[in-house]
Amino acid sequence: MFPYDLGLMLFVAPAILLALIAQGMVKSAYEKMSRMRAGMSGFEAARRILDANGLRSIQIEPVPGHLSDHYDPQSKVLRLSEGVYSSYSMAAVGIAAHEAGHALQDARSYAPLIIRNLAVPAANLGSGLGTIMLMFGGAMAFSAAAPLGKWVLLAGIVTFGATVFFQLINLPVEFDASSRAKQELVNLGIVSGAEIHYVSKVLNAAALTYVAATLQAVLTLAYYLFRFLQASRDQ
Repeated sequence: MFPYDLGLMLFVAPAILLALIAQGMVKSAYEKMSRMRAGMSGFEAARRILDANGLRSIQIEPVPGHLSDHYDPQSKVLRLSEGVYSSYSMAAVGIAAHEAGHALQDARSYAPLIIRNLAVPAANLGSGLGTIMLMFGGAMAFSAAAPLGKWVLLAGIVTFGATVFFQLINLPVEFDASSRAKQELVNLGIVSGAEIHYVSKVLNAAALTYVAATLQAVLTLAYYLFRFLQASRDQ
């Protein structure tokens, strides 16, 4: 059983609150914009953007799940959730265009995307093993096992730092994909300049979820760094 840390919960409470607000905004924006009719489906919008940028070789596949949309840079495949793939709505067009934006980043060797992709293995290790070491190291550092706990905590801080780095580099990647999406939608006449704010509502709400995740990771790292410094001072 993982040790419970009330101090951590209080420290990251603002990020948790922001995440809840962001999730509510995404749900509300998606539901509202799903009722706004678009001139083409999510699949058609993504296909238009990819083809217009010389990326006809990139396949688009439907995948199960709600908002499970993503671009796979390894297989060069853009996967859209069934609700986005075939839906003729502003929400579907916006989400599909955002994922197509990631394909454009990949094709143009967008540096933050390359760095983010390289950081994935370390980030996965940090979110798994790093989190465990933080929790147990943080508890041990103020117990009879303090000397060992302090070094376990330090190892957790270093390992979890990879997750924080991933979250930080992910922000410009996501913001840039949305910016590319909106530009392509207007330039290709998929939506008009007067309609782009409908798409922006969905993309802006989604962007807030990334901000919340990053803030939570940063605050978690800062909390355990403070605990490490406190343990070092007490010893």
